[in-house]
Amino acid sequence: MESPPEPTPSSPTIKPIAHVEFKAMLLLALMLTLVCGFVLYVMVARGVFESTQRLVLISDDSEGIIVGMDLTFAGFPVGRVQRTELAEDGKVRILIDIPSKDARWLRSSSVFTMERGVVGETRLRAFSGILTDPPLPPNSERTVLRGDATAEFPQLVATARDLLTNLSNMTAADSSINASLGNLRTTTERLNGRYGVLGGLLGGEDNARKLITTLDRTNALLAKADERVFGKQGLMDETQTAIRQLNAILNDTRASLQKVDAILAEAQAVSTNARVATTDLGALRKEVDTSLRKVSQLVDEINRKWPFARDTEIKLP
Repeated sequence: MESPPEPTPSSPTIKPIAHVEFKAMLLLALMLTLVCGFVLYVMVARGVFESTQRLVLISDDSEGIIVGMDLTFAGFPVGRVQRTELAEDGKVRILIDIPSKDARWLRSSSVFTMERGVVGETRLRAFSGILTDPPLPPNSERTVLRGDATAEFPQLVATARDLLTNLSNMTAADSSINASLGNLRTTTERLNGRYGVLGGLLGGEDNARKLITTLDRTNALLAKADERVFGKQGLMDETQTAIRQLNAILNDTRASLQKVDAILAEAQAVSTNARVATTDLGALRKEVDTSLRKVSQLVDEINRKWPFARDTEIKLP
């Protein structure tokens, strides 16, 4: 006969949570409130509800420009890129919203640049040199100046290539610089030679030697000429002697002419002694002729000895 089954212990009883649906709805509402608050905070932080004015920058391309990037002034963001679009003329229009509180930093004379570095992102920057200029009007369009460092690479490479080509031509064996250096070396060797600077100026020691020999001969000739002209019994000494003789002859001639004057005076005073006066005049004439011949001989002698004498003879036809 079978025994009856043993009784099993009963499982614990779970008490139901009170108002579970209300609490779930409350949790969902709280999560939704947090999400909406976060979105609202982000929108406020992004300036969605802030009063703005539109600025349009014109560029050749939009490479490196992304929606949401900042336009900075003195390192502080004063605007944000909203979108980019392609105009009918092929230019890129960059639409930027400027908060009204920051629009005071942008003036009608402001300059806008787009800088692209070799490393790093593209930056939009605004420069206002004169803050007293009129404010920048809303919906203004300005051409952005590009400062692309990578755009200069082709020109830099071409310039470097030309520079290397010129440097190679300058250092070639048949280049002008090597020829100039060779000439400079030759000139330096001549300057260091026996005749120094003189050899370098004249193009060699042979020419310098010829010049020195010519100068020595010239000095010897000048010394000899000086001795012949100014030395003892030289040309100048003989000339001085001749001049002294000429002075003596001229004195004699002067005395003879004075006698002629006296005789003529007597001839005019005493007409009866005309024959005697004529005889005296003949003697005086001989004395004058003799004096004149001596003067003529002395002058001929001076012309013969004087080194620069000229032929003063007058030839009649």
